Amino acid sequence: MDLSEPPRRPARESIVPMINVVFLLLIFFLMTSRLADPEPFDVTPPEADLETEAQAEPVLFVDATGRMHFDGHEGPDALAHLASLSADAPIIQLRADAKLEAKALAVILRNLAEAGLSRAEMVVGAP
Repeated sequence: MDLSEPPRRPARESIVPMINVVFLLLIFFLMTSRLADPEPFDVTPPEADLETEAQAEPVLFVDATGRMHFDGHEGPDALAHLASLSADAPIIQLRADAKLEAKALAVILRNLAEAGLSRAEMVVGAP
């Protein structure tokens, strides 16, 4: 009869600390990330050959019919809201559709100037 102790199995490593680290990293990335708002409508920018891209932060969207959208506001309300938020940064980004008539764009640019927004960077696509 063998009365010696049976051989011990090696202890399994716990996976709980690794799961904790993964969840902490997931929470960190969720808290520090910035999600972009979806565009209010499809805008096909006009084509141009430029070396730099528009960098301004407030974005005014204009569709082919001249409808404007900014931060949940449309039409003249969008311009008023844009002007109130952009008092310290007079440069805005203008995402206008390629099918927008030049006459309508000129009116929008004049309205922007009257609202105190002296400069607009227009987004264009590569040819």
